[in-house]
Amino acid sequence: MNYFSLVATHSDIDLETVARLSVGASQVASSALQDSPALTGAVALATCNRFEIYGEAASEADIEAARASIISAISAQSGLPKSKVSDSFTTMTGHEVPRHLFSVSAGLDSAVVGEREIAGQVRRALIESQGVGTASGGLVRLFQAASRTARDVGAQTALGARGRSIVSVALDLAADLSSTGDLAEKSVVVFGTGAYAGATMALLRERGCTDISVYSPSGRAESFVATRGGTALTGEMLPAALTRADIVIGCSGSEQRVSADDIRKLREGVDRSLVIVDLALSHDFDPAVDSVDNVELITLESVRLAAPEEQAESLRQAGELVSTAAASFQERIASRSVDASIVALRKHTQQVLDAEMARVRAQHGCTAAAEEVEFALRRMVRQLLHVPTVRARQLAAEGRQDDYTAALEALYGIEPEDTVESAPQQSCPVSDGAQGRAETA
Repeated sequence: MNYFSLVATHSDIDLETVARLSVGASQVASSALQDSPALTGAVALATCNRFEIYGEAASEADIEAARASIISAISAQSGLPKSKVSDSFTTMTGHEVPRHLFSVSAGLDSAVVGEREIAGQVRRALIESQGVGTASGGLVRLFQAASRTARDVGAQTALGARGRSIVSVALDLAADLSSTGDLAEKSVVVFGTGAYAGATMALLRERGCTDISVYSPSGRAESFVATRGGTALTGEMLPAALTRADIVIGCSGSEQRVSADDIRKLREGVDRSLVIVDLALSHDFDPAVDSVDNVELITLESVRLAAPEEQAESLRQAGELVSTAAASFQERIASRSVDASIVALRKHTQQVLDAEMARVRAQHGCTAAAEEVEFALRRMVRQLLHVPTVRARQLAAEGRQDDYTAALEALYGIEPEDTVESAPQQSCPVSDGAQGRAETA
């Protein structure tokens, strides 16, 4: 499998650039696949602090062309120059790809290490790609293995037990900045109806908050609160809700950014403090709101800096699980890659055997002697193929499957893509004795 990935995260570049790269993220995979035969599959993973594209190329030699098609698609969607897009991404290939994705899915590469939301985002990225037909079979296996690894890390280490997330750390900060730390006493307005908004609602409920209003720029607030509780806000109701709010949490990332002047006018004459939590990558609020009197702003960068460090032992255990899972995945992929070579060798050997048996039957007919010859030859072929088959698996596990393929071509002129037609055979009735021997051989 010729996997590669383009990775842009909070660890390497500023979040503003990540946000600009992510514009039109849902269209990138489809656009790149349409433009380049070198790319056979693509899955986009866009979260609040990362934008990653996982691709599968037609061959190892096609990886660079496939990468270029994705860069072009991102440039077209975001409006950024290709050179800027290319420089913003780290490109990974080979064993680096599963190792990184498994770490991401397990929350080891997050701003809040061990966060819970990212595993769901990885699953949804695959589901969405399957829905539009951009996920190749190889990428489906890669993402499914990543999700299994995330579950194992959550179940077998203390990272999952702590249940920390970007949202939970943000709410901790909001509680600390409020006049009282009890969220149950606060009036909260949530912008957005996506995954982060859902996680925010759930955590607010857990912490006893009941005065929650939801505003959706896209008009989905009514259906969102129908299953989660809270009050749906229309555009006309929003100003009054912001005026009386203690905490406002932005999760929508819409183009309708609330300005500092808007907040200043709405809060004029209000002597209570307002905490604005902006979790949207492209910002629901102008960063200048932090300059408004009695307003505190919490951003993704604030959350990253405030995130507690995990215990070294938990990280070590999680890292070992990820490394083992990635190595196991690579071994399975390598093993699959020699299957075509093994099949080609078996077909070649079968063709030789069938041709020889055709000559025996032509000379002796369907006799007991011919039957014994065939039985002996087939048993011998199975024995002869055993060692080359086992050796193929061993070489694949060592990453040397190309050596095996090259040896077949050099020794027998066999290529994995070859389709060998067996020689026509005379059909002879099989005696009970021969049938028994065939079944026990």
